[in-house]
Amino acid sequence: MRIAVIGDGGWGTANALLLAGYGHDVTLWGAFPDYIEEMRRTLRNNRFLPGVELPPSLTLTADRATAVRDAAVVVLAPPSKYFTSVVSGFRGLIPPEALVVSITKGLCERTNRRMTDLGDEILGQGPLVALAGPSHAEEVARGIPTAVVAACADIARARRVQEIWSGPRFRVYTSTDPVGVEIGGAVKNVLAIAVGCSDGMGNGDNSRAALITRGLVEMKRFVLAYGGTPETLSGLAGIGDLIVTCTSVHSRNRAVGERLGRGEAIDAILGSMQMVAEGVWNSKVVHEIATRLGVDMPICGLVYEICYGGLCAADATRRIMSRELKEE
Repeated sequence: MRIAVIGDGGWGTANALLLAGYGHDVTLWGAFPDYIEEMRRTLRNNRFLPGVELPPSLTLTADRATAVRDAAVVVLAPPSKYFTSVVSGFRGLIPPEALVVSITKGLCERTNRRMTDLGDEILGQGPLVALAGPSHAEEVARGIPTAVVAACADIARARRVQEIWSGPRFRVYTSTDPVGVEIGGAVKNVLAIAVGCSDGMGNGDNSRAALITRGLVEMKRFVLAYGGTPETLSGLAGIGDLIVTCTSVHSRNRAVGERLGRGEAIDAILGSMQMVAEGVWNSKVVHEIATRLGVDMPICGLVYEICYGGLCAADATRRIMSRELKEE
């Protein structure tokens, strides 16, 4: 079938490669014509997915209409900060019968809304499917066995994604809880910064395990208050994605945290990165929503203060360790 992937970042490119490898006619769209031409010439995405060859069969374009023309499936992959503006540019261009899938992890910085919720409102294509789980682009692009979850209130749409994406090295489960799946995908990036801060300070395995475990508690509180199912976070889009993002050498959010833990300034860190660290943006969104809903999220709250309030990692550690004692 014809599939369009909107967003030439690492994760968008990895999904394009995966689907093209199944024999589908895949078009990858990027916002900058000069860079698309460079990718076409070199058959590489050196900026966002270095070291991986792009197949000649993969169509590359910066033209919106060309990207989605006759597409049976449209995959939305822009960073959460630019999701609304990018997706709005495709309004009225996507075939009405197309299945639309969001693989963007995060929450909207301006509206605090989930990506499938925003995408549904912008495009009017019916409920979007959220695809998430422990899936670093660098490994998916190289065929490392991976398992994720496709979530949609319309289970038939989730099952279609399951059938299209599943293969010998990529396994998809289904869920009817897109809220839990998408919240898990957003909050885990914030928690990965906390774990990175701890590692950057030279703390050990005990600290990392405590942050991951107590972070999962915060995720469940948040999902419950947001209207999702906390049990969803016991699966791939919760604890699975949390573990991989907090421990992997591929994790940009963990890397940001490490540098913060070593005393670098957040502006200098972000200024030196080509790829985005969703957890920095989403620490602000999560903090705003948690405050509004009255959800106790001390770890995520401290990450927000580190990223936006100038709090140092050492002071954050002292504050989290001196909180009131309580039952688990």
